[in-house]
Amino acid sequence: QVQLVESGGGLVQAGGSLRLSCAASGITFSNNVMGWFRQAPGKEREFVAAVTWSGNTYYTESVKGRFTISRDNAKKTVFLQMNGLEPEDTAVYYCAANLRTSQLQRNEGRYWGQGTQVTVSS
Repeated sequence: QVQLVESGGGLVQAGGSLRLSCAASGITFSNNVMGWFRQAPGKEREFVAAVTWSGNTYYTESVKGRFTISRDNAKKTVFLQMNGLEPEDTAVYYCAANLRTSQLQRNEGRYWGQGTQVTVSS
């Protein structure tokens, strides 16, 4: 019943941009904080950004000024605009939902998407 489906990943050159989308269904979207995470092979999952229903945003330090998270509550969709991409950004990106921002910041998601691959060439 619950589905989080990511899209928008791909291969880009360093300095390029991508816009990721995550469409949610089967959840009360207004009750959930939405977040983006990433994980590279052999590395731990990393919190990237989160956005509340009212539009408050949170970012990990390494992406501040480059990434922007937003959500369309009517469409139950969360976005991650990624500018100035670097090879270090290469990872599987996925979205998650939970009731509290602090939970997402601890990599604690109630629901998770399947992920979308982002590869940045040098």
